Amino acid sequence: MSTPTNAQLSSTFYDNTCPNALNTIRTSIRQAGCDASILLSEAATSTSEQTAAPNAGSARGYEVIDAAKAEVEKICPEVVSCADILAVAARDASFAVGGPSWTVKLGRKDSTTASRDLANSDLPFFRSNVNELIANFARKGLSARDMVALSGAHTIGQAQCFTFSDRINSNGSDIDAGFASTRMRGCRNANLAPLDLVTPNSFDNNYFKNLIQKKGLLESDQTLFSGGPTDSIVSQYSSNPATFKSDFAAAMIKMGDIIDPVTSQNGVIRRICSALN
Repeated sequence: MSTPTNAQLSSTFYDNTCPNALNTIRTSIRQAGCDASILLSEAATSTSEQTAAPNAGSARGYEVIDAAKAEVEKICPEVVSCADILAVAARDASFAVGGPSWTVKLGRKDSTTASRDLANSDLPFFRSNVNELIANFARKGLSARDMVALSGAHTIGQAQCFTFSDRINSNGSDIDAGFASTRMRGCRNANLAPLDLVTPNSFDNNYFKNLIQKKGLLESDQTLFSGGPTDSIVSQYSSNPATFKSDFAAAMIKMGDIIDPVTSQNGVIRRICSALN
């Protein structure tokens, strides 16, 4: 493994040591169709973040990162971290489905440990209300506007039925009855449902339009438009997709700057993302 160094994140970090790294990652992501400790499997550590409540069965695609890492290792062994590959893959995946692109700062190290407890306490919960979400993101230096923009990532992806079963069966005033009925039928036949029923595979602003129509899938989605402090942001994004995409890219850059000072100094470059070697 490479010797850890203490360096600032930079978009040009690999220009000399692995100049083809970003193109290689991009190609691998297209073919598939921060410390990155979430990538550590149970086989590598007994406290894998993959089995934390917010991640288990919901966070997927680990094999995509492993495949990208394998390709990068072929051209630059033990140079590019799994954490950086994960950050670049998020950007490339966004762009591939019609979302924004942004400049990714690089130079992260990989963690040697994972914390299921921290994942359980720090990650947003599907039943969180808007004030809890604002506080959760504020602890990481992210604003309410950042939080709403990042929540817009739910314009793609799927959720497990148990995360919204109470909501669709509640007969509450904050959910469209027809939408709830459709979701009930879907959950009888499958364990997963698209977060955005309209355009589940496209990065657009339909997520926010859904919220205004009371068609947010999770409680933590609909709470963003529920007579609270983020209603105006949701309204703006629902009518101005360019503003949403711009704010999403800016928020992703800010989130990418959240670095654990211990990991950044004492991390490693993993040869395999799901293991400690």
